[in-house]
Amino acid sequence: MFKKILIANRGEIAVRVIKTCQRLGIATVAVYSEADADSLAVEMADEAVFIGPPAPGESYLRLETILEVIKQTGADAVHPGFGFLSENAAFPIALEKIGVAWIGPNVHAIEAMGDKIRSKQLAAKAGVSTIPGADGEIADADTAVAAARAIGYPVMLKASAGGGGKGMRIARTEQETREGFAAARNEARTAFGDDRILIEKFIEEPRHIEIQVLGDKHGHVIHLNERECSVQRRNQKVLEEAPSPFLDAKTRAAMGEQAVALSAAVDYDSAGTVEFIVDKDRNFYFLEMNTRLQVEHPVTEMTVQLDLVEQMIRSAAGLPLELTQRDVKIKGWAVEARLYAEDPYRGFLPSIGRLKRFTEPKSGPLGQGELRIDAGVREGDEISLFYDPMIAKVIGYGKTREIAIDTLAAALDRLHVEGLQSNAPFLSAVLDEADFRAGRIHTGYIDQHFPDGFHGTAPREDQLTWMVCAAAFVHETFVRRAAQIEGRITPPPAPGPREWIVLMDGRRFPVEIELGGPGEARIWAPTLAEQPFELKTGWSAGAQLFEAEINGQAFALEFSDRTEGYRLRHRGYSAVALVCSARSAELHLLLPEKEKADTSKLVLSPMPGLVVSIAVEAGQVVKGGEILLVVEAMKMENVIRADKDGVIKTVSVTPGASVAADEMMIEFE
Repeated sequence: MFKKILIANRGEIAVRVIKTCQRLGIATVAVYSEADADSLAVEMADEAVFIGPPAPGESYLRLETILEVIKQTGADAVHPGFGFLSENAAFPIALEKIGVAWIGPNVHAIEAMGDKIRSKQLAAKAGVSTIPGADGEIADADTAVAAARAIGYPVMLKASAGGGGKGMRIARTEQETREGFAAARNEARTAFGDDRILIEKFIEEPRHIEIQVLGDKHGHVIHLNERECSVQRRNQKVLEEAPSPFLDAKTRAAMGEQAVALSAAVDYDSAGTVEFIVDKDRNFYFLEMNTRLQVEHPVTEMTVQLDLVEQMIRSAAGLPLELTQRDVKIKGWAVEARLYAEDPYRGFLPSIGRLKRFTEPKSGPLGQGELRIDAGVREGDEISLFYDPMIAKVIGYGKTREIAIDTLAAALDRLHVEGLQSNAPFLSAVLDEADFRAGRIHTGYIDQHFPDGFHGTAPREDQLTWMVCAAAFVHETFVRRAAQIEGRITPPPAPGPREWIVLMDGRRFPVEIELGGPGEARIWAPTLAEQPFELKTGWSAGAQLFEAEINGQAFALEFSDRTEGYRLRHRGYSAVALVCSARSAELHLLLPEKEKADTSKLVLSPMPGLVVSIAVEAGQVVKGGEILLVVEAMKMENVIRADKDGVIKTVSVTPGASVAADEMMIEFE
């Protein structure tokens, strides 16, 4: 076994690998850029070495620098994680020359499967079902249009190298094909240093289902069942689960057999993933093979009870697999949510900044299930525009799919993020949807269910009850605590019940509350129920989470004390609750609403990022829908278009300039 492993990566996956190495008694080396100098991975590793500026091309993608660190530290093996150099065949080739082990598949497998064009050809030769498409790479936009006409719309344009949703565009028209080709090529060049693009038929409402494979250096390859990754946004996975709620045993076996056949064809000898798209009739087609560990690997680990990082290390050390295909079972259900630093209320734009507060529940038992959290950041860390905006992966596990979903939802209720926005409200909203609960999902699920974006959800009756009671309890606690301050002029309130009005979402909720023992209260709210609510909580002032029981039913609300009122959130519903006297409530309802500033003539940056290109200049006449400029953030290009016809008055930015969220870039006359 290895003595020291260098992790050529950062963030959550670096932390994940370190944890397994610590359990196995293997020393670790972390590499870090300027942006990651104070990261959790650097803190946890036995050694840490600086490798350059924040930009990946000047740090994590600099193979020569990382090779020098390997020699300097004496590491005898390297784990590449995912992304960056994990699928660059030049890396294991260079390691072999210096006698250092590569914790990943052999070079032949990486080269064969890392190229989508070649991998599709090899898959067909191995008897794997493939998607109809143009043979070979697409040289230019005209060729893309011609190929799209021959295949038939809609089509998918995607980078031949890499993955993760980058360099991918769906096109339904000639114009979208031309624009999509240019955007996909630019993203591919930036993310992977390889701008080759292929084109193939886009299957309507497909499911994205992948098979986890595992091989060793002794010719053994098995599969570890499937993961369903159909809930996606912009071709990037949002929720994943194992097993799939759609597959039957026959389809699972057939997909597994084809995945193993393809893996065997390239002598696969590590952990890898064969991805398929599956139509409504359970016909499946090869999509690609990822010759690395996947982000969503925890759901497989929990349902087959294996540590995939450990298995990769064992294989790289030349040890045989410890199990056969017959040993692989499905044990329970796991559902994973990717917690991102992005604002779901603003089109899921990246929300870059410092995690001023980050509270997460502990991994372990939660409700009827079990919780696992894989995070690469902690409170005080900064989410940088140079890297993926992931905060953590939150995984719920249980005996059934329903328990796994409930466990994950309960965990998201108990998360608190301050300093930037997170997609937790959106994730929770999806988990609560009837179609998701029933397993009626596909890759267009988010677009179909949220066609106009995410704007929160309407409150359920139980959510209103929880928030009204929580607001009343907190306010009554604060009022009585203030009355106890020594020297207070006004007399303390008399014991017994007291009446308040809770104003929330334009509605008026009269309540009567009587505090009992510590953390206990009886609350009458006639507009919500005829009988009083018995509330029990361990909440204390300053806590950002309000966990309680009402009439024996447990719940958790995200809570913050505002200048006026209390901000409360549960799942996809959030509101500000103002607790006041009856007279004050009457006056508040008479206050006029604050008018919003007129920004109709301004084009503001929707996110922090870098200006890639500008397509207009002062004095130019533009039509609605025309491209104005392109802003890049988190390695994704965001095209900004004109909302309406007009004349450009000023352009305040230049290509290559950094912009902040809501910074003015263009003004119309």
